[in-house]
Amino acid sequence: MGRLTRMSGHRLVILVCAAQIAAQIGAYVWSALLPRLREAWDIGPAEAGMITGAFYFAYMAAAPFLVSLTDRIDPKRIYLFGAIAIAGGHLAFAYAVDDFWSAMAARALSGVGWAGVYMTGLKLLADRVDAGLMRRAVAWHAAGIGISGALSFTLGAVVADAYGWQAAFAIAGWVAVSASALVLIAAPSVRPPAAEGPRTALLDFRPVMKNRPAMAFALTYCVHTWEMSVLRGWIVAFLGYVALSAPDRTTDWVAPALAATLLALLGTIVSVYGNGLSIRIGRERIVRLATVLSAVASLLLGVAGPEAYWLAVTLALISGAAIWLDSSTLTGGTSEAAEPGRRGQTLALHTTLGYAGGAMGPVAMGFILAAFSGPEGYTDLAWALGFLHVAALSLVARAIFVRLIAAPPPPRH
Repeated sequence: MGRLTRMSGHRLVILVCAAQIAAQIGAYVWSALLPRLREAWDIGPAEAGMITGAFYFAYMAAAPFLVSLTDRIDPKRIYLFGAIAIAGGHLAFAYAVDDFWSAMAARALSGVGWAGVYMTGLKLLADRVDAGLMRRAVAWHAAGIGISGALSFTLGAVVADAYGWQAAFAIAGWVAVSASALVLIAAPSVRPPAAEGPRTALLDFRPVMKNRPAMAFALTYCVHTWEMSVLRGWIVAFLGYVALSAPDRTTDWVAPALAATLLALLGTIVSVYGNGLSIRIGRERIVRLATVLSAVASLLLGVAGPEAYWLAVTLALISGAAIWLDSSTLTGGTSEAAEPGRRGQTLALHTTLGYAGGAMGPVAMGFILAAFSGPEGYTDLAWALGFLHVAALSLVARAIFVRLIAAPPPPRH
């Protein structure tokens, strides 16, 4: 099947973005409910971090296979599998999960599902729409996912308050089922483009790793996702701590879960703006700027945030905006730097590295909090050191990016 017409291409982008919204609507229900489930299940911060990280570890394990496979078979088939797996993870939480181990398993199942829909959704579009539309579709795709993920914080808190935490996961699960229906109906079946030169083994990433410009974006994305998952995974707990310990002791103007929603919504807006700005002034300049800003913002959040609740919320919003600034830019940069016949494999390595950071970030934060908290719970020092490690990694990522991005692209076969 050939490329779609301009009008049908736009329609397909809209429908795939809608499917991604449905798939992502339960993404951070766990994070929103983390404080109450920690208490209900009597688990510590390290265990909570492991449950959060299980999603990312499962994604990291499944993505190399599932996304690379889109170079060989229609991404639509992979997407349908992923959407059902996401729904299964959420519904398991709703109807079966009641402790640490079952929570780990359910989050891991959702992680496998997300590996089947996230970059696969982009690959599905790249195989069906022209390059000009695809550059804009990257930002729209990220925006839909970001908005849905942001709303999942409030969904989790509001539904759990009214009907119990199981109901929040049940709604997320059944909505995720609709993602598979949208793609099944909307996306025409196509064959992926042929590879340039001999095709390597499915999981042989050596040709991709020789593409140093693509690796510059992919490795930076690893740290970017580390930062993002720390902030999204722990922000409700952090703001809850500040609300109880800071002198103002009030959350009347914005509750922690609502603040997390606003943070993610702002981040999505900034990500779309950053992608548009990168088209005008260059992706490299945006990445260099964003890594410095996110390092400074993370440091301020950890050191000054505990002083007052309003300050913690303000600094969290600033930190989120800084982290999200190059979100779409990094993925778009990797996609553009990839060889066309290896785009799926390149995006597979990109997203695997990204979610490796996403897996390790919440776990590292949990262990730092556990190591430096007192017998009564979290301490200012623990939170400061937790966010300090994020700031340091951002500066390391910038140095690596600057070194790799100057390398010439790989020769075309």
